[in-house]
Amino acid sequence: MTAEPPPVGQRPKWITAPWLMLLLPTLYSLVDAALVARDAAWWQVLLSVLAAVVLLWRRRFPVTVLLLTMPGSYVDDIWLAPITAVYTVAAERSSPRVVVPCAALFTLVEFFHWPLSDQSFALDRDTALYAIQSVMLAAGPAATGMLSRTRRELATRLDELTRGRARENRLLAERVLISERGRLAREMHDVVSHQVSLISIQAGALQVITADPATVATARTIRELSVRTLEELRQMVGVLRAAGSRPDAPLAPQPRLADLPRLIEESGLAAGTELAPGDRSWPEAVERAAYRTVQEALTNITKYAPAAAVHVKVQARGRTLQVEVYNAAPPVRPAETLPGGGHGLVGLRERAQLLGGTLTAGPTADGGFEVRADLPASRD
Repeated sequence: MTAEPPPVGQRPKWITAPWLMLLLPTLYSLVDAALVARDAAWWQVLLSVLAAVVLLWRRRFPVTVLLLTMPGSYVDDIWLAPITAVYTVAAERSSPRVVVPCAALFTLVEFFHWPLSDQSFALDRDTALYAIQSVMLAAGPAATGMLSRTRRELATRLDELTRGRARENRLLAERVLISERGRLAREMHDVVSHQVSLISIQAGALQVITADPATVATARTIRELSVRTLEELRQMVGVLRAAGSRPDAPLAPQPRLADLPRLIEESGLAAGTELAPGDRSWPEAVERAAYRTVQEALTNITKYAPAAAVHVKVQARGRTLQVEVYNAAPPVRPAETLPGGGHGLVGLRERAQLLGGTLTAGPTADGGFEVRADLPASRD
């Protein structure tokens, strides 16, 4: 099996390994010192080796390392160690006040090489060429180091701009989502409120024209439920509209445990109740979750088992509020049921999980159905 080649534009890992990039200049500087100092005195060799070894610390102390390479460059004709040191200073230090003196120091050390001779002060062509060579030996690495540092800064800036653009795109997408949510809220309000208003009008008309007391009571209940549904719909639409424009907009009063008797009474079901939430003050989120659990369970019973016996139980168990809604097997299954998306229980389960609790729902052994939620007061 052969190794796959790296993607185009990506260097192999062994080339970009930090330890290799740190060690390689030291190795070729030692080779340079060994070739140049073959016939030199031991102290010259020692200074040349020192100039090569200190390159291992060039990224942490670039200026100090440059100064330590100067003695070896002055007494011996080594180039690679000081050139690498000049490049590192330019790459790691952004201030020209540091880079220019360091490059100038290497230029002077290279030009006035040990041992000094009168030729260094002669005004002739050879001296001028040697001066230009000394300047280029320092200017080339300094310019390359500054170019490397600029490229690194540009890459960092480009990465910041990319992240900023991604952040702007995300905010734009959220704004579009909020706008679309508001539009859907308006459409939902227009469509649903129209239909519910028709239901309320028809229930009111039925309440007037019929003489049957049971029919009158049913029509009154339908009308009251329709009116209350319209009120809740307007509140929810207001919340959706305010979500994007005014995050701190006050919300309409939310249902609490104290509203459960009214909810059960207006459901039109013959429900037995056992409401004992205790004397403690439950968090608002827990009370709202308990109310929505009972509401969704009663709605499902109205759809699928309107004639079944129902029992609603809310009780405190230590720091947990238990909500149970049970309906027995219906004596007669409805011929037609209202459509449902199946998202109600899923939403209730997610709501309970956010509070650190659980919600279970399923058929019972006697053919009925039970919804049970355990809602803790806190996560601790």
